Amino acid sequence: MSTFLFDKIVFGPVQSRRLGTSLGINLLPVNAKICTFNCIYCECGFNFKPQESHIPTREEVKNALRTTLSEMKTDDKKLDVITFAGNGEPTIHTDFAAIIDDTIALRNEFFPEAKISVLSNSTQIHKPAVFEALNKVDNNILKMDSAIDATIHLLNQPGTSSLSAQWLTDHLKRFNGNLILQTLFLQGEIEGQQIDNTTEEELSAWLEAVKIISPKQVMIYTLARDTPAEGLKKASHKQLLEIADRVKALGIDVSVSE
Repeated sequence: MSTFLFDKIVFGPVQSRRLGTSLGINLLPVNAKICTFNCIYCECGFNFKPQESHIPTREEVKNALRTTLSEMKTDDKKLDVITFAGNGEPTIHTDFAAIIDDTIALRNEFFPEAKISVLSNSTQIHKPAVFEALNKVDNNILKMDSAIDATIHLLNQPGTSSLSAQWLTDHLKRFNGNLILQTLFLQGEIEGQQIDNTTEEELSAWLEAVKIISPKQVMIYTLARDTPAEGLKKASHKQLLEIADRVKALGIDVSVSE
């Protein structure tokens, strides 16, 4: 199915279904998809890297963001959030922590009321610099799509076979609640195997992990755009609301989007 790449370092602003008016930052090449996951549902497609591709430098990111924020301020445009997303996992950039510091300074200069969000797949949170940087942003949004190892490897296709639900739970817990846990629910088939992270077995394990991690909020959502793998289906609105009720029963705030 049709997928797309972000073709600029700074893109938007766009209307995010979860975050409001969002200015995006892509720390990866505009002609490649580079990620420590290879999720079957990713709107940017499966991982690939041409022979010639350029990862933007810290200075290039800073200059591009300053230019855009300055123009938006001059034009009296609205901005709710600056969001690190783009063509893969933003925290793999070698200067991620320094770029976060630059972004906080520029946000404070031009749009002090705006939030800073990072959408991350959680695979780099064991690195001290990444951990510290994520603790500085307003919305530290970290992924955990399942608490069952086999599903994680089928759904997210991590670059290492050693990634486990236990590893994710243990490292997400280290934030002491200073995170938003993000989970995408779906059903379907991939390479002849059924996949469904809305079953009772899946939900019981996931809810137990949520309880241990104790995030300040859980974001649950489902497919909204084209996916690189075919045969995937959205979780229903009813299913999402039922899952949300079970999160609320844990005393944790939850948001639902489709």
